[in-house]
Amino acid sequence: MDNRILIVALLLALIFVSYKLARASSAQPVVTSAEDVVYENILTRASVRTYLDKPVDSAKIERLLRAGMAAPSAADKRPWHFVVVTDRELLDGLAKANPNAGFAKKAPLAIVVCGDMNKTLQGGGKDFWIQDVSAVSENILLAAHAMGLGAVWTGTYPAPDRCKAVAEVLGLPKYLVPFNTIVIGYPASQVKPKDKWDERNVTYNKVVSMQ
Repeated sequence: MDNRILIVALLLALIFVSYKLARASSAQPVVTSAEDVVYENILTRASVRTYLDKPVDSAKIERLLRAGMAAPSAADKRPWHFVVVTDRELLDGLAKANPNAGFAKKAPLAIVVCGDMNKTLQGGGKDFWIQDVSAVSENILLAAHAMGLGAVWTGTYPAPDRCKAVAEVLGLPKYLVPFNTIVIGYPASQVKPKDKWDERNVTYNKVVSMQ
């Protein structure tokens, strides 16, 4: 008889706990702010250099490009052009043209971000195109990370030999300067982001001395 009472008590306790858990799971989830989501995406981004044998679909590629083109631009000149590379032979060519872009040999996608010299500011502001395409490139990297893709920025400009080699692979006209090759794909492994915060690199209001 005592055992039966104990079993009933245990069953009632189990029902009560199940009810409380059900109530808790049906409660409104904690809403993460857009600020937190964006901040976390920035802090957890890392350079990814190995990729799965899996293509990146055209819809995702367009989202990457749209993110890139949302970057700020001096005087709104937008002096950029993108060469989207998915052809295996061309990806291999990019890997050979730029030693830093060797990862392209195993990647399904690369976006070569170019500066369009026909769209730059004139005079002393001409070189602002470098800042513009840098902002574009960072947008693409962050968008890729947010979409579950891995990417790495491999530099081309201002090394003249790399610029020439990449231009030859892609058949670029002279007014398009290859700035970098962003190699992209689905990560083959997790890459731990680096904590790069260093308060020694910060001053407020005025730099008195850097000695």
